[in-house]
Amino acid sequence: MLMFALCSLTHAAMGQDANAGTHQKQSRGPFKVFILAGQSNMEGQGSVDHNGEKDYNGGKGNLVWSMKHSKSADKMKILKNEKGEWVVRDDVQISFKVGDQVLKGGLTVGYTGYAADGSKRHIGPELAFGFVLGDFYEEPVLLIKTAWGGKSLYEDFRPPSSGGRVGPCYTKMVDEIRAALADLGDQKYEIVGFYWQQGWNDMCTPPAIPEYAQNLVNLVSDLRKEFKAPNMRVVVGQLGNGGPVTEGAMFDFRKAQEEGTKQIQNALFIKTTDFARPAELSPCPTHGHHWFANAESYFLIGESAGEGMRSLLK
Repeated sequence: MLMFALCSLTHAAMGQDANAGTHQKQSRGPFKVFILAGQSNMEGQGSVDHNGEKDYNGGKGNLVWSMKHSKSADKMKILKNEKGEWVVRDDVQISFKVGDQVLKGGLTVGYTGYAADGSKRHIGPELAFGFVLGDFYEEPVLLIKTAWGGKSLYEDFRPPSSGGRVGPCYTKMVDEIRAALADLGDQKYEIVGFYWQQGWNDMCTPPAIPEYAQNLVNLVSDLRKEFKAPNMRVVVGQLGNGGPVTEGAMFDFRKAQEEGTKQIQNALFIKTTDFARPAELSPCPTHGHHWFANAESYFLIGESAGEGMRSLLK
């Protein structure tokens, strides 16, 4: 069972020092639940500490480097405590199924698709997103993350109301959310928000772009009905990889993302192109589809999505 303030479970699960958590609150009211869904950039591709000269550009742009050298270094100070250890937020719990393993515990680095084998060397947007919402609420927060690399909304996440075959990832997403909620046992909860970070595969599938706006509207509508959460707030993160563009599939796809979001009540489109960092200052200069694994990019994407969600909740 996922329990707020069970520190022994939290730190054992992520291999952290039991004194690393600095955000402990008395549980008040129900868990505030946020669903984080999408594909590989939601899974989390930001490097924490890879620094090989040959494969990781000497560590430029990883989280450790970014906390010293990036424009966001001061913002990132919240990620470590006075001992230099990664902070574990006991007031913000997370549940993320990777393969057959469910990762759960207090929010910190490492809740990504690489963590099934024990690796805690990556981050996704969940990290800064959770910090923002954890600071916003007096109540405990639960992030339910459900994401798989290389998946489209056109086919893999296709919602029931779009017609045709329901996407297998839509079904898995619903199942994983229900399992995480069941894991709360008798603890009360409220599904507050949905954060969607996805799009590369649809951008690369020409028939998917004209459908994307309506499929996005249908996705949110179906999830709100599925979980009886008609007022669930929504933030949609732009596919901002590579920075601004003025034409081509990326340009058309971003327009579809924004148009779909505008058609959803209580929703906000989060522009992310300003968070793109140069390949030469990033750990993986050939991985443009993953923001070059730049940790500052993932931190800023998550922070912006969290602030957007917070603005919808005020």
